[in-house]
Amino acid sequence: MRVLCAAVLSMESILMGFALLIAKDQASIDQIWFGAAIAILLLLTSGMLKRKGGYLLGSIWQIFVIGYGFVIPLMFYLGGLFALLWVVAIYLGRKGEAIKAMKIASLDKDGPK
Repeated sequence: MRVLCAAVLSMESILMGFALLIAKDQASIDQIWFGAAIAILLLLTSGMLKRKGGYLLGSIWQIFVIGYGFVIPLMFYLGGLFALLWVVAIYLGRKGEAIKAMKIASLDKDGPK
């Protein structure tokens, strides 16, 4: 689960970097700094996914990325897409971990052959 979610956050950080290139001509300096802070925090949060708090922070940053759509309207769509990817990564990651736990439990039950 951690690998999928870290990939989503890392790619989203790159997306915010490209959004900053678009925003440089039409946004104020405060809006650009805010976008840069979001990009850096997304990248830092991808390293914090060893703890449950990292997933909570990642979910909060999804809201901020969507909210950056007030600066660049396209970010409403792209932020929504990445928020959907975030939810799918968490869902598939949990499903994969459950399957892995079942396989480990069945191997322990059967014993080594």
